[in-house]
Amino acid sequence: MERIERATLADLVLIGLTALIWASAFTAIKVAVPETGAYWLAAIRVLLGFLVLLPYALWKGFIFPHDSRTWWLLIGMSLLNVVFPFLLISWAELSIDAGVTALLMGTGPFFALVGSHIFTDDDKLTATKLIGVAFGFSGVLVIVGYDALAGLGRSNLLAQLACFLGSMCYVTAGLLIRRIDIPPGRLACLALGVSSIVLVALAFVADGAPSTDLSATAAFALVYLGLLPTGLAYIVRFYLIRKIGYSTFAMGLNLIPVFGVFLGIWLLGEPLSARIILALALVVCGLFVARIEPRKRTPEPAAHD
Repeated sequence: MERIERATLADLVLIGLTALIWASAFTAIKVAVPETGAYWLAAIRVLLGFLVLLPYALWKGFIFPHDSRTWWLLIGMSLLNVVFPFLLISWAELSIDAGVTALLMGTGPFFALVGSHIFTDDDKLTATKLIGVAFGFSGVLVIVGYDALAGLGRSNLLAQLACFLGSMCYVTAGLLIRRIDIPPGRLACLALGVSSIVLVALAFVADGAPSTDLSATAAFALVYLGLLPTGLAYIVRFYLIRKIGYSTFAMGLNLIPVFGVFLGIWLLGEPLSARIILALALVVCGLFVARIEPRKRTPEPAAHD
């Protein structure tokens, strides 16, 4: 396992870009899912993402796992990184508000911090990372408001549990990625290939053959989902986790609900408020604080006789 590096400004920009792309996916999903259904939406976007990455993987040369242990790690990571969270969170959002979903997903960075501390030897919990997580979660709270916090536990407990489990799936998958010794681009392609097989099979069982009568808008949304939120963003995700560690990368996920609100302002003409600016400032501050390395204590000079 390669040792992680301190996040650079370029890495933080990539984190922000990935969060923006994933935030835009929610708009595309809302456009396409009425015509495709949840299962086929997940299956088609993942299959398209795989096809987008396939030429690159073929050009660079596929690297397959060399033993059964790595194969199982790859399969487990693929299920936890794509299949399970896609289905759990999509099902949960049928009955809980987006704000509650964002709040539950906002717990992911904290558990990523704990998991990285326990299961790695170079991505340990530090005071600055803990402060960074607190800033990020505060930003999510500012965006979703008190109503989302009050909504926790009131109703739809099963849906809330499903959303929380989806977040934990992402955390576990993030910890597994660094244990698979395959370059990020080709690893992302393999993961999407494995996930495509599972999701297409599930979609056929659940909904039968996919509809071929899609509107141009829905078809464009599907292609967008495959190209950017699934194809490009997964390469960047795998690259950053390998380079800077999952605990730092996960903090950037708190930008997703903030960017989601900004996209609503841009695309739907919703008003820009001071609350949104404050939330963005808190999450960005969290990212910058988290990358500060704690000052190492210099050893005291030995006493001379």
